Amino acid sequence: MLINRADERPWDAQIAYKLIYPLRNTFVTPNYLTSLRLLFGVFAGVLFAIGEYKYSNIGAFFFVLSNFLDHADGELARLKNQMSSKGHIYDLISDALVNILLFLGIGIGLMQTNLGVYASIMGVIAGTSVAAIFYIRNDIEKSIGKKNARQPHKSGVEAEDVLYALPIITYFQLDYYFIFTAAIGAPIYCIYVTKDYLKLKK
Repeated sequence: MLINRADERPWDAQIAYKLIYPLRNTFVTPNYLTSLRLLFGVFAGVLFAIGEYKYSNIGAFFFVLSNFLDHADGELARLKNQMSSKGHIYDLISDALVNILLFLGIGIGLMQTNLGVYASIMGVIAGTSVAAIFYIRNDIEKSIGKKNARQPHKSGVEAEDVLYALPIITYFQLDYYFIFTAAIGAPIYCIYVTKDYLKLKK
């Protein structure tokens, strides 16, 4: 499956479009895919919270599916011309919940390590920071349009695509370092996005 370099959409959105194209004339709606995205995301968070190697790997797999479906629902909405403000809000709420539960789940699972309760605190910090980023970027999109508000990217790759590496992270048992990095990096990026938001509001 080839990626069109002239297409400005992220690579995963382009692949999602090709995969869900056959659904354009079916009963499947964008909200069905959003609900499936939410279900997989919640399942991933619960599996990570168990704190066992096997379940973390399964959780990572479900999170990747959830993350991919986040693009699929939007592509289907455009294909079927079923874009709505309610659907967009549902998508945003799902995004926030899935990301909060991911980091919180990882944090709870890592409480069995020498991090103890600090692991869950780092999970909360990372999760709420990511959710705040989604909220702020959505507000920016309302003001200047989605295309102009797109996050830093290169050749169809965006900053958030690092989460597709989660199965590799869990396989090599790097969750410990991942939560540390997320707890520091997510708030920093949140501050960066907030600065852009404040400039826009001036």
